[in-house]
Amino acid sequence: MNDTSSDYDSRGDAGFLHLLSCGDATMASLVEAIGPLSIEERRRGRPDDAYGALIRSIVGQQLSTAAARTIYGRLTALFDHRPPTPAELLAADEETLRACGLSRPKISYLRDLARHVLEDGLDLPRLRELPDDEVASRLVAVKGIGQWSADMFLIFHLGRADVLPVGDLGIRRAVQRTYDLQVPPDEATLRTLAVPWRPHRTLACFYLWQTLE
Repeated sequence: MNDTSSDYDSRGDAGFLHLLSCGDATMASLVEAIGPLSIEERRRGRPDDAYGALIRSIVGQQLSTAAARTIYGRLTALFDHRPPTPAELLAADEETLRACGLSRPKISYLRDLARHVLEDGLDLPRLRELPDDEVASRLVAVKGIGQWSADMFLIFHLGRADVLPVGDLGIRRAVQRTYDLQVPPDEATLRTLAVPWRPHRTLACFYLWQTLE
C-alpha cells in the first residue's frame, strides 16, 4: 500500500535532495533555483477536508488556476466561505450557482458527488486507507470525476508522494517551458521524462506548477 500520510514536511528533505541528485539536470536546476517549498506553497489554496477538495477539483476542471480560484471563492462565499455540504449543494438554486461562474455540467457533477456521499455510501474518510489506484477507481465512479480530479485528490488531500497527473494542462505547459520543448509533451513523453523523479513525482509537479505563477 502507498504512503497515505499528508505530512509533506516529513518527506520534504528527502524529496528535495532526491530531485537535486536524480540525474535530471533541468529538474535539479529548477529545484535549486526555487528552494524548499512551504506547506502553503504545496497546498496551493486547496481545502483541507475531503469533500471540499473534490468540489475544488470539479470547479477547476479545464480552467486556469486563477479562474478556478475565483469561481471557487464565489461558491464558498455563498456558504459562509466554506465548501457547501452535500445537502446544501443539492438544495441550492441552480441560477445562483450559475452566477458564481459554474457551468450547468459542473453543477450536475457537483450534485452527483453530493448524492454519492449522501445516498450511495461514498466513504470519503476511508479513502485515506486505500492505495492510489483504488482511490481513483472509487472516485471516477462519480459523474464528472475523471483521472485528473482523482490525481488532484491524491496530491492535495491525501498527500501521496508519487503522483504524476499526466492530464494536467498546467504540468504539460510547465514541462514544455522548463525543458524547452516545441510542444507540450504527450502522456508517454511525460511519463518517460518523469522516471528520474520517482518516488517523488508529486514534489516535482509542485516545482513545475511554481513556474506558472
